[in-house]
Amino acid sequence: MGAREDGTARGRAAGRGTLRGAAPWVTPWVTPLYVGALQCGALATARLPAPRRTALLRAHSTNVANLRAGRWGTLATSAAFVEEPLPVAYGAALLATLGAAEVRWGTARAATVFAAGHIGASLLVYAGLRARRGGARPAPRALDGDGRDGGDGGIAHAVDVGASYGFYATVGALAASLPHRGARAAATGGLLALGAVPVVRRGRTFTDVGHLAALVLGVGMGAVGAPLRGRVPATGWGRFRPAATATPGRSGAVGTGPAAVRRGAGAARGGIASPRGVV
Repeated sequence: MGAREDGTARGRAAGRGTLRGAAPWVTPWVTPLYVGALQCGALATARLPAPRRTALLRAHSTNVANLRAGRWGTLATSAAFVEEPLPVAYGAALLATLGAAEVRWGTARAATVFAAGHIGASLLVYAGLRARRGGARPAPRALDGDGRDGGDGGIAHAVDVGASYGFYATVGALAASLPHRGARAAATGGLLALGAVPVVRRGRTFTDVGHLAALVLGVGMGAVGAPLRGRVPATGWGRFRPAATATPGRSGAVGTGPAAVRRGAGAARGGIASPRGVV
């Protein structure tokens, strides 16, 4: 009797977990480390003499000069620097957004969205500036400390660092992956409209274009997984376990497929149910 009840309880627990489609809780440990390191680095960099600080930031910028010279490593290192310490409001928003993504998707997938948005937007901005041959106006310092200003070397040597591209991409992906269709459409439409406003204005900068590009990339990444929304993640990006219907076992256990039926049958025969079968 005990084995039968144990098998029934296991089957019901498994059924509830799959039918609800709730992913296991993931503690966001990378996000606070990243934001904290970003802020500590900014505080340390701010103590350097101005010429040395500018030279350091330019060396890690995804500007035209660095990428045209083949310094592709700046696509990664530029996300580790900001020109000035993060304001409290933006730092909190960055922490909350990246943390929510890490909880929802897991560390690896959240990092993939952030990196794809940061690198993709940086490359799109670079391609646009190369096509226009420096015709865009240099950007002022952004809210998050992305000192995307032209500087003495002009737009080709502009300081172009920060986490804003990855942040915008993550926001877009979160909005596009909301479970409710109406909320999803309202969130993505509103974000894209807000991102487009600075681009269509007369005094637009390449930073504004980069933010919109990152937002579009994020919405696209979130939309790719839209049909799979609300399922329990399996292995690989975008692959999820199907939400199966409950299947009663021979002992009356509620399971989610053949494995649950076999466990229930084993429990009915007096065996001990286990995740690998009947012992």
